[in-house]
Amino acid sequence: MAGQMTFAETMGLSRRHKETKRERFLREMDQVVPWQPLIECIAPYYPKAGPRGGRKPMPIEQMLRIHFLQQWYAYSDPGMEEALYEIPLLRAFAGIDLGRDLIPDESTILRFRRLLEQHGLAQQIFAQVQELLEASHLILQEGKMVDATLIHAPSSTKNRDRKRDPEMHQTKKGNQWYFGMKAHVATDTQGLVQAVEFTAAHVPDHRVLEELLTGDEKTVLADRGYDYPQVHEFLRKQGIQDAVARRRFPGQKTGLQALQRFNRRVASIRARGEHAFRVLKCQFGYRKTRYRGLAKNGAQLTTLFALVNLYLVRKELCWLRA
Repeated sequence: MAGQMTFAETMGLSRRHKETKRERFLREMDQVVPWQPLIECIAPYYPKAGPRGGRKPMPIEQMLRIHFLQQWYAYSDPGMEEALYEIPLLRAFAGIDLGRDLIPDESTILRFRRLLEQHGLAQQIFAQVQELLEASHLILQEGKMVDATLIHAPSSTKNRDRKRDPEMHQTKKGNQWYFGMKAHVATDTQGLVQAVEFTAAHVPDHRVLEELLTGDEKTVLADRGYDYPQVHEFLRKQGIQDAVARRRFPGQKTGLQALQRFNRRVASIRARGEHAFRVLKCQFGYRKTRYRGLAKNGAQLTTLFALVNLYLVRKELCWLRA
């Protein structure tokens, strides 16, 4: 945003001595997000001002910052517009001067989100973050951990079609039924997300394993939900060390102590892969789908996992850029 003060400079004008948690979070994320590469990804698809003049489109960086604020604080399109009017800190992060600049309305925010969805730009955002992490040598290459998490979807039929989302599905976990989708991820051994896939909730975890792997992995770690003969056979053929936790089968009486020791070793490493889900659901508050259909929710989750990766390594990236 040429000619405007950066977010850090704007906050530096304040005479307050205490930096709030939200200020610190936004300052750190402002430092680590690769703004220019992301802008260059979006620019070819972004509307341009017409030859006859008219209203100019909002700056790309401004809209991208607003889009990320939506992801971090779980704002709807109308809620994001209102928050920009109400909260000076969010306006400062977006680079909006209320006395000089227009605040985009909810329709403009909606159109930007749909632009990202239609052109697969969420995947490009994820790829750009991956390039940044690889260039910063923050990704570990020893192996991968695969896991999945359930994302709830509204099960109410009080809508225009009087139907639940046809692309979502119900599944049973333990003794409880869930309706929604699954996010399947592969992470490195410190928990940074390397690949993302999405399915309806009833699709078994192990059926998505091959899509999450490149074939170059040395080791694959997974929980007992992946303990199927076809999984072990696939890993063996690929020459990948098999560190999938094993189930105890009914009537099994031998080798139980060795089985428990193996599963504990796998679990102690695999637990780091849960960090991405913790940030997604606890820090960013994403516990339920906002849109209908796998494509729209998948695009949002892809962006969210890119931001999750930046959140997990923000201190290292800030130190590298200092």
